[in-house]
Amino acid sequence: MPPDLIQPLLALNDLHVSYGAVQALRGVSLHLHAGEVVALLGANGAGKSTTLRAISGLIKAASGQIVLEGAPLTGLNPTDIVARGVAHCPEGRRVFGGMSVMENLRLGASVRSDTDGIRQDTERMLGLFPILAERRGQAAGTLSGGEQQMLALARALMARPRLLLLDEPSLGVAPLIVKDIFNTLRELRETGVTILLVEQNARAALGLADRAYVLRTGSVALSGSAANLSASDEVAQAYLGGGAA
Repeated sequence: MPPDLIQPLLALNDLHVSYGAVQALRGVSLHLHAGEVVALLGANGAGKSTTLRAISGLIKAASGQIVLEGAPLTGLNPTDIVARGVAHCPEGRRVFGGMSVMENLRLGASVRSDTDGIRQDTERMLGLFPILAERRGQAAGTLSGGEQQMLALARALMARPRLLLLDEPSLGVAPLIVKDIFNTLRELRETGVTILLVEQNARAALGLADRAYVLRTGSVALSGSAANLSASDEVAQAYLGGGAA
């Protein structure tokens, strides 16, 4: 069946979000199919993080639809949205600094009751991020920025999401750790996790993604395959640091 005839895993239809008098999203429409990695690009203030926060229920949409596998998410609270299979790894990591690495991981599985599965997934996370295995008893607040980002990602994955919302995973992280994180994301895509990625490093995001959307002042300005957007002069000038090759 052609991809455009397959029901998307996630669809945003004409989404509007405001912060008081400030309109942050102005009719955003986008979709993701199961197993895709889709990047959201744009300048600061374009509405990228707001889009993720609206999907995960952290902010309320003024109008429009958010639909997961044909059922509306609009109006659900964040806990119910997590239970539906959506995990949000926010910008700034936001780990629980006074709790250990293992305690943070267990919190990520708080919507689950399958004890054996939780134990297996904990070991899988420690295998994906070996540094966390070394730090398992350490307070999360004492980890480096890159280690906290790995923990935030592992904690989100403990919910076994069908859709991972990932906001700026490279922000404030050393380049070598960024490379490790993106290698892990490539491994995750092979397992079928669908990812909506907001990332300041547009080159890295387009190198990982299947497709991308470019937001400008709260609206979708461009969209297409990651390969086509990488070759776009407009995208290259604005986000890749020069003209397209």
